Amino acid sequence: MSDSTQKHMGIFARYLTLWVFLSMVSGIVLGNIATSFVHTLAKFEVAHINLTVAILIWVMILPMLLKIDFSSLHKVWQHRNGIMVTVGINWLVKPFSMALLGWFFIYHVFSAYLNPMQWDAYYAGLVILAAAPCTAMVFVWSKLSDGDAQFTLSQVALNDIIMVVAFAPIVGLLLGIASIQIPWNTLLLSVLLYIVVPVMIAFFWRNHLLQTQSLESTLQRMDPYSMASLLLMIILLFGFQGKQILEQPLVILMLAIPITIQVYFTSSLAYLLNKRLGVAHCVAAPSALIGASNFFELAVATAIALFGFESGAALATVVGVLVEVPVMLSVVAIVNRSKAWYEQES
Repeated sequence: MSDSTQKHMGIFARYLTLWVFLSMVSGIVLGNIATSFVHTLAKFEVAHINLTVAILIWVMILPMLLKIDFSSLHKVWQHRNGIMVTVGINWLVKPFSMALLGWFFIYHVFSAYLNPMQWDAYYAGLVILAAAPCTAMVFVWSKLSDGDAQFTLSQVALNDIIMVVAFAPIVGLLLGIASIQIPWNTLLLSVLLYIVVPVMIAFFWRNHLLQTQSLESTLQRMDPYSMASLLLMIILLFGFQGKQILEQPLVILMLAIPITIQVYFTSSLAYLLNKRLGVAHCVAAPSALIGASNFFELAVATAIALFGFESGAALATVVGVLVEVPVMLSVVAIVNRSKAWYEQES
C-alpha cells in the first residue's frame, strides 16, 4: 500500500464517526429529493434481499474471507468458550431481553405517544428483530475489530443452522402465535448469497493469490473499496427510508431506543463473559458483535408476512436496519479501544 493510500485510510479511520454521520444525512436527503431513483434501487431485490446492498456487502466481506485458512477450520474448536457465549447470548438472552425492553417501552414509557392500535405490532417487530441473529454484516464488524476470521465464519454458519430450528418457536412463544411462517426464500437466499457463494469465491481466489504470492498486496488494495462500500451502503439504507424518517421521526426515535439499549446490553454481556472465561480478544470481539447485531432481511420479511407491509411491526424491523450500522460501529470502537483493558490479567 502506498504512503498516500495509508494516509487516506488513516484519515478515514480517525474521522469514521463523521463519515458515517454525513452518510446518514446524505441518505435521508437522497431519499427525499431523488425519490424515483431510490425507489428503483429499492425494488432491485429478491426475497426482501436488496441486490445492490448485497453487492456492497460482498465488497466488504471478501477481504476478511480471503484471510481464512480453510485447511485450519477444525482448529476453531479451541475457541469453544467464545462459541458457547455467542450461542447463549443469541438464543437464550437476546430475544427475551428484547421482549422485556419492548414491553417496558412500548406499553409503558412511550404508550402515551404511540398509536395504541399499533402497540402489539411494534412489540412484535422488536421481538422478531431480536430473534434473528446477523449473518453477512458480522464479517464486516469482525474485520473492523481484527476478529478471528475462522471463528467468525464458523459462528455465522452455526447461527444459520440454529436459526432454521429455533427462530420460529422463539418468535411464536414470545408473541403467543401458534404457527410462524418462516420466509424460507429469504433465509436460504441469504445463506447462499452471504456465505456459500462468497466463501467459495474466497477459497479459490485465496489459493490463486497464495500461488502468485499476491495475497497481502491484494488485501491492501481492497481495503479502500471495502470502507467506501460501507459508507455507500449507509447512504442507501437511509435513502430507502428517507421519507419515513422525516414523516415519523418521533416514532422511529422511540423504537430505536430499546433496540439501541439491547445492542449495548448484549454486546457488553458477551464481551464480559468472554473476558471471564479467558477468551482471546480476537474471538471475544466478534463474539460480542455477533451477539448484538441482527439479520434484518429475515426480520423485515417475517414482519411483512405476519403483519403486512404498512404495519408497525414492519416499521420496527426497518428501524432496526437504521440503528444497526451506526450503533454497531460504536460497539466496534468500544471493543477496539478497550483491548488493552481486556487483555489485562483479572
